[in-house]
Amino acid sequence: MLRFGKGVVKHRRLILILSVLLLIPAVIGFLNTRINYDILYYLPDDIETMKGQDILLNDFGKGAYGIFVCDGLSTADQIKMEEKLTKVDHVASVICYSSLTGGEIPAEMLPGNIKDIFYSKDGKGCLMFIFFDSTSSSEETMKAIKDVRAVAGKQCLLSSMAAVVTDTKDLVQEQTPVYTAIAVALALIVLMLTMDSYIVPVLFLADIGMTIVYNLGSNFVTGEMSFITMALVAILQLGVTMDYSIFLYHSYVEQKALYENKEDAMAHAVSATLTSVTGSSLTTIAGFLAMCFMTFKLGLDMGIVMAKGVVFGVVGCVTILPSMILACDKLIEKTTHSFTLRLPSKGLAKFFDKGYIPAAIILLLCWIPAVYGYSRIGVYYKLDNSLPETLQCVQANKALEKSYDMNSVCMILADADQPAQETKKMLDDIKNVEGVEFAVGLDSIQGSLVPDDVITFEKTKEFKSDKYKLLLISSKYQVATDEVNAQCDEINKIVKAYDSNAMFIGEAPATKDLIHMTDRDFKVVSAVSIGAIFVLILVVLRSVSIPFILVTVVELAIYLNMSIAYYTGTTLPFIASICVGTIQLGATIDYAILMTTRYKTERIGGAGRKAAVKTAVESSVNSVFSSALGFFAATIGCAIYSNIDLIASICLLLARGALLSMVLVILLLPALLLIFDPVIIRTTAGMKCCVEREKNRKKVAGGNIAHQI
Repeated sequence: MLRFGKGVVKHRRLILILSVLLLIPAVIGFLNTRINYDILYYLPDDIETMKGQDILLNDFGKGAYGIFVCDGLSTADQIKMEEKLTKVDHVASVICYSSLTGGEIPAEMLPGNIKDIFYSKDGKGCLMFIFFDSTSSSEETMKAIKDVRAVAGKQCLLSSMAAVVTDTKDLVQEQTPVYTAIAVALALIVLMLTMDSYIVPVLFLADIGMTIVYNLGSNFVTGEMSFITMALVAILQLGVTMDYSIFLYHSYVEQKALYENKEDAMAHAVSATLTSVTGSSLTTIAGFLAMCFMTFKLGLDMGIVMAKGVVFGVVGCVTILPSMILACDKLIEKTTHSFTLRLPSKGLAKFFDKGYIPAAIILLLCWIPAVYGYSRIGVYYKLDNSLPETLQCVQANKALEKSYDMNSVCMILADADQPAQETKKMLDDIKNVEGVEFAVGLDSIQGSLVPDDVITFEKTKEFKSDKYKLLLISSKYQVATDEVNAQCDEINKIVKAYDSNAMFIGEAPATKDLIHMTDRDFKVVSAVSIGAIFVLILVVLRSVSIPFILVTVVELAIYLNMSIAYYTGTTLPFIASICVGTIQLGATIDYAILMTTRYKTERIGGAGRKAAVKTAVESSVNSVFSSALGFFAATIGCAIYSNIDLIASICLLLARGALLSMVLVILLLPALLLIFDPVIIRTTAGMKCCVEREKNRKKVAGGNIAHQI
């Protein structure tokens, strides 16, 4: 390691030049990395809802679809509007009743069941079904959404998953630079308060900023990343890898007191940092990689990008940052200051002489409300629930519900050769399912009072391909509710009874699949992250008992953090409940490892259990405080600023989780180390000497008592 440190010092100028030059391909790579704003895109390709989407695109030329809610349009205006919309690039087709019948039948003469599909309750509004020739997450569809809105003006609203995706993209692109800047500013303030120099924090952020750009640019290899990953990667990488920079600088300051030459001091500091940071970074990486075990592929996307960020952070910390510090050494010395924000470490250490048992009992009793609240957290899956109500897609969904009793529209892909009478019977059965507003296809329209020859051949193709016929189903229930999920099950049973190969697809059944998968993913990710981190601690600290203690402390912080949502009546986005616990465990277990490592060193060195814990607390409390405060600063700004609840909720939980982990590591962990010291020294490699010393101490104590008697 020392050899590596000397190499970094020797080639520091070359490292700085290369680090700047590497920003060029990194920026180019990032600009050419596609950002995916459709969460449902990350469902597995082999499930029926996703296969059906591919068939819809390949056989009918239809990808994304939406419902166009129009007010005050006459039959003639509807036809004109349809003509305008069909001319929009990437609009595959538009279906409304006036164009379907060529405007030959007045709305007043329509059968009630048909009229209810296309016209509002008061008869003043009408619906159009718009299909696009690409998927909801494609750039082409998002551009088409904007063009459709421009053509329609304020008189019409577009309700669709594609519209949600488009509005989400605009909002994320608008807000991400702002809350990232807030995170940087808050982190800078925290570092200036907790460090002894005004320049060093700037160097920290410059180094971390460069590694963030490298990480973002490297995603060009995979071609794309999700908007959630893109929105979180910068602030998470900032919060998680800041510790490494702090450790390097503190080590450099210590080494400068031992070596006259600053180059030698930095070489030893890099060596010490690389040894310490490698172990702690592995637990963080393991936490992120645990998300890759999700069936829902968003976990794979987030896990890989975040894990890469930690690797880039470590590499930058031991190469770029040392080079920057040496280049700015004189400026650092000129800008040092005496005030630093610190916790009373000696007072906290003294508390554990007598108060550790009550502290342990009180804090461990917190498991009761923590587990109770954690098991009752409310979670939502409806994606537009995370968006501000002022957005057009949200307003359109409300208008659809208010005027048409319609909340979701799904489709059935049935066999094209299925007899018309059988299809009508299937649709009749579906109409009888509670909450279904309409179930319609070409067969049911032609079987109404509408003459067959009125339906144009061009419109017939909209509902039928060589292999499949397309049927539309509308529900009054909102997506991701228990009611619509039960409805989906019932509709699917009916469909399969008539045609075992038919597919029930759309946002509601896809979201139902998402709910089922993420419930399983939550359990798997939690188990994998805990197991992986347990094994890493076991290997690094060579102990069987210590991993149980450390994981218990941080898991209590996680349970308390999540349970607060229940006690405050907050409903969380589903992805937060899956990833926050894993991230918090991986990112903050380092606090516990730092303190425990020092305790173990002191204990092996000959200190008694109380003296070892006291020294561990005194030496590590402020490092834990600085790290937690930095993580908090990096995430709280986004939580406060962003009005995308999906992003804000995750950041708020992580900010709160950092503080809770800090509190429990400082107050609970030392108490547990004292209580379980006899177990630890007997189950940890290299601590047999402690067992012998304890036996000797008891013999001496026993002899003294006998002598006194």
